[in-house]
Amino acid sequence: RGPIVPHHRRRGFNGQKFKVYKFRTTTVAASGETTGHAPANERPVTTLGAFLRATGIDELPQLINVLRGEMSVVGPRPHAVARDDEFSRRIANYARRHHVKPGITGWAQVNSARGDAGHIQQVERRVDLDLWYVSNWSVWLDLAILVRTCLKATRD
Repeated sequence: RGPIVPHHRRRGFNGQKFKVYKFRTTTVAASGETTGHAPANERPVTTLGAFLRATGIDELPQLINVLRGEMSVVGPRPHAVARDDEFSRRIANYARRHHVKPGITGWAQVNSARGDAGHIQQVERRVDLDLWYVSNWSVWLDLAILVRTCLKATRD
């Protein structure tokens, strides 16, 4: 039971909180205020849920966030508010990620730095990739990320 498209609290451009949308793939839809990423071994509700998560299709409702101006198609992926607070305290320059709008896909995702961030070293690698993106942004880089995202989705 619950909404098909729940919302989760995230921080975006300039650290502003917003509601991010995605298809529900698990039995519990958390708000993101006190929780982080779902563990990789969390059992989805249905086989369809597993497929949506594996292909990233569960992120498609975030196009609503793009249309509302809260997100971009490409940019650093937003973390849950509680995780964002923790990472801001533990990782130097973490807040620089908020100098651009968060994205549905990003440089870290196409470089295999997505999913459960169980170890701080994983998050640091993701942040390094995000900061590289922020420093090197171009239209061509965004197009390359979109192509790589599509190729990755069809291979996975």
